[in-house]
Amino acid sequence: MTFLRTFWNSPTGPKTTHFWGPAVGWSIPIAAFADSKKPPELISGNMTSVMCVYSALFMRFSWMVRPRNYYLLVCHIANETVQLYQLSRWWKAQGRLQQKNEEAET
Repeated sequence: MTFLRTFWNSPTGPKTTHFWGPAVGWSIPIAAFADSKKPPELISGNMTSVMCVYSALFMRFSWMVRPRNYYLLVCHIANETVQLYQLSRWWKAQGRLQQKNEEAET
């Protein structure tokens, strides 16, 4: 019971945005992971790149804010990892599409 009371009243507990921001933020890497089963031709390279920059910026923010928000840091590390994977899938698909177009022209 003491653990729950300590967690409830902590500066990063469920009474603060330090808790609920990352809790809701987990929907982004979960959705990106679910999209990894879809064809890479459906990936938006621009949006995925923006998500990579967004997560990199918020990783720094979560480290610099006081008290340090480790929940947010882990959330954005996961998002950065999944988004980089999606970006690599998109990049490889673009190379295959370009190769197919060159073969079709010859």
